[in-house]
Amino acid sequence: MLRFTLFVVSLFAASMATLSAQAADKKDKSAPEEVKMNERARKATAKALEWLAARQNSDGSWSEGPYPHNTAITAFALLAFLSQGHLPGEGTYGPEVAKGSRFLLASAREDGYLIGARGGNMYCHAMATLALAELWGMTGDKEIKPVLTKAVNLIVGSQNFEGGWRYEPRPTGADISVTIMQVMALRAAKNSGLHVKDETMRRAIAYINRCYNKRLGGFAYMPGQPPGFARTAAGVCVLQLTGEYKAAEIPKAIEFMKRHASEHQHFWYGHYYASHAMHQVGGKEWEEWYGRICDTFLPWQSDDGSWSRRDRFEVGPVYQTSIAVIILSVPMNYMPIFQR
Repeated sequence: MLRFTLFVVSLFAASMATLSAQAADKKDKSAPEEVKMNERARKATAKALEWLAARQNSDGSWSEGPYPHNTAITAFALLAFLSQGHLPGEGTYGPEVAKGSRFLLASAREDGYLIGARGGNMYCHAMATLALAELWGMTGDKEIKPVLTKAVNLIVGSQNFEGGWRYEPRPTGADISVTIMQVMALRAAKNSGLHVKDETMRRAIAYINRCYNKRLGGFAYMPGQPPGFARTAAGVCVLQLTGEYKAAEIPKAIEFMKRHASEHQHFWYGHYYASHAMHQVGGKEWEEWYGRICDTFLPWQSDDGSWSRRDRFEVGPVYQTSIAVIILSVPMNYMPIFQR
């Protein structure tokens, strides 16, 4: 009887092992592996970060042509370092990130507006708020919270009656570009532990959806205008980051993005959002998108490590190089705002 029992147990275990192996084999064939950052991208971004570090100003900021010591340019550069795990006091570029963080904190006006002595607009404020929210979420630095809180309150207080934002910190007009940057900043702040009213986010998403063109499948700068790649990528990205994963607009918008991915207008800005949007989509779609990104962006890198080609020129090489690093580093999953 004992022998029979042992035989049955052994037979059951063997059967289960076979079924498990078959299931694993089936899963491996049907689902793509998680996208990894390849060696070419690692080397390219390492060279780019070295180039960016060498261009940091003594006050911790980064400049770009007509935008000296600018909070938005500084925020993009900081996000490039954060996307590879460099934090204040940690990693190869810990000192540069610490100096950049201090610059943003010192750029706050009494009302919370993060534009510094050289001036700026709500684009600058939103990017600086996003960077500080990521830094606070990743480090818990107590010096960041009061500045971040005032920056978030300024955004909330500037939302207009339509649910959107414009260039100045007042509830006047609205466009999808400025609006999406504010929503990104608010989402990052909420992720890091700050309270952001659901009503603020709901009204913002309602405005973004008004910019959607049902016939063409893309998002426009303002309601009723023709859609474009960059605004569509931004729209999809924000819908997903705010939890609207099943929004009816997303499938057609993704197809629009694929058709218009080489569009020159706002090329870098568009791909900054598109990479994160497709990462949220995941699966085969993301795997193929990231492969095309590597095939497109890596050959464009200059010998000095920057992305400074003129045929897709937008703002300048610090901005473009920062965005290229952020895009190529998405698979590393360091920044909370872009994690699934």
